[in-house]
Amino acid sequence: MRKYFHIDLAQRSVREETFSGEQVARAGRYFIAKTLNELGAATVDPLGPDNPLIFSAGPFAGSNFSNANRTSVGCKSPLTGGVKESNAGGSFGLALGQLEIAGFTLYGSADDWCVIHLCKDGRIEWDSGSEYLGKGTFETAAMLHEKYGQKVSLAICGPVGEYGGLLAGISMSDTDKRPTRLAARGGVGAVMGAKKVKAVVVDLDRMPTFHDRKKLLKGIKEYGAKLRADEAVGALRDYGTAMMADYTNHVGGLPVNNFTSGAQVRGADAVLKMGGEYIRERNLSRGGTASHACMPGCMIECSNVYVDEQGEEIASPVEYETLGLMGTNCGLTDPDDLARLNWHANDLGIDTIETGAMMGVLLDAGLAEFGDMAFLTRVLDEIRAGSEEGRLWAYGTAHVGEHYGVKRTPVIKRQGISAYDPRVIEVTGISMMVTAQGADHTTGNAAKYECSGKDIDELVDVSMEMQTVCATADSLGLCVFGRSVTNTNIEMIVGLLNDALGTSLEPSFFYELGRETLRLEAQFNADAGFTEADDELPEFFYEEALEPSNKVARFHAAEVNASVRRWWQQHVA
Repeated sequence: MRKYFHIDLAQRSVREETFSGEQVARAGRYFIAKTLNELGAATVDPLGPDNPLIFSAGPFAGSNFSNANRTSVGCKSPLTGGVKESNAGGSFGLALGQLEIAGFTLYGSADDWCVIHLCKDGRIEWDSGSEYLGKGTFETAAMLHEKYGQKVSLAICGPVGEYGGLLAGISMSDTDKRPTRLAARGGVGAVMGAKKVKAVVVDLDRMPTFHDRKKLLKGIKEYGAKLRADEAVGALRDYGTAMMADYTNHVGGLPVNNFTSGAQVRGADAVLKMGGEYIRERNLSRGGTASHACMPGCMIECSNVYVDEQGEEIASPVEYETLGLMGTNCGLTDPDDLARLNWHANDLGIDTIETGAMMGVLLDAGLAEFGDMAFLTRVLDEIRAGSEEGRLWAYGTAHVGEHYGVKRTPVIKRQGISAYDPRVIEVTGISMMVTAQGADHTTGNAAKYECSGKDIDELVDVSMEMQTVCATADSLGLCVFGRSVTNTNIEMIVGLLNDALGTSLEPSFFYELGRETLRLEAQFNADAGFTEADDELPEFFYEEALEPSNKVARFHAAEVNASVRRWWQQHVA
């Protein structure tokens, strides 16, 4: 059994609920969508007190299951106006699981800035958050550890979230206590700021009780062996997610200079300095770490610790989405420059995808030349200061594009597009179009699927399959980077759920959970007033041919959604 806390911020009161069995399994993204619908959150002001902020840990949280300790955070998104689930790695989900806490919901808004401490003895403490205001996440984390000790995990609202900037995520502790694992997308940090919760501190303890611990641990060991033997996982361990840049540059789907080109370098002998191979070689030659686990015990280790020429850490992690949006999309060609911007973004607790897309629009608007590192640094400095310009820019890509009159504004549902140009990487583009989450690649990424010459039904079939299994992973607290093992061993995963929870779930539960999540999210957005027009790509993707492939987007929202409806009819009785 797991505890669930309903926390009234205005009253500083807590109602405890007990979850058991299948209720514990239906966590994360599913639980968020279900709860938001039940609370009628589709029609509330996203930055008002009636928007609940939900933290949910998966059914394996607290165990040594390699990639099963992610934390989901959800609310009505102030960026998109739709449903939002944003999940993060790190140790926060592990800590919740160790205290046998399934999660908690923050209701209302506190009268004054506060820190909430979930103690291992079952108490919930309330402390003032005022001393941390205006400080970056690194300084805040150091102060919190000084106060609460080293055996805690943190979820922090950064300085941008404090003033309601929609770039803001929620920063969680990594395995080395860096506050650099972000529930980043959709403005969830702005919602935390609106509630005046500066941080949540959770004590670390020990592995919690499970129904059949011995059998569960044996299965976890078998899953880990499959991870170690898997080729795709091995590549992630060696090169990290940055290796995707080598591929997207090769196929011409890498965002370059605000999506005006799909490749930064061309030719068989050309070296992409912003790619995984080059970054790995440079980083290792300086004494950096190419493999790093963001979650305790994770065997995928797709993170890194990037260092300068003196071997001093610049940022951790430097990952593909950051590389694509804050890097090549803004004209940067040196990973050192990217890493320095990455550090600022981490210290501010902001989404590097949304921030990079926004900065690309600023450059396209003529405020500076692409690759102008001094300007890009100033943008982040202004956002940190909360100046008039900084607050404008912190409101996100769509708002900035409207303000400066930039036609080439890469958003869907007002959220910045991830680092996969939909003119070339079409399945991922379709997923970003139709997902209720906004332009989020993690809802259904199939970046390497060959799309040329394929019709809409085939591409939608691949997209919907990926959307389903990704929704399931997000609902179980599983990292999608283990999908090459997870999705080919569904019977094992469901069996482990039964071992952990004492349930008798059938393998069909895996797909049912994902599909139910997608339905609930679609219902939320419909209630929030979304229509098919909100799924359309920006016009420039249809009108501007992308170099070097000279492709334009082929499919409009109406055609895509008609195919999605056919998919539902064919695959669900």
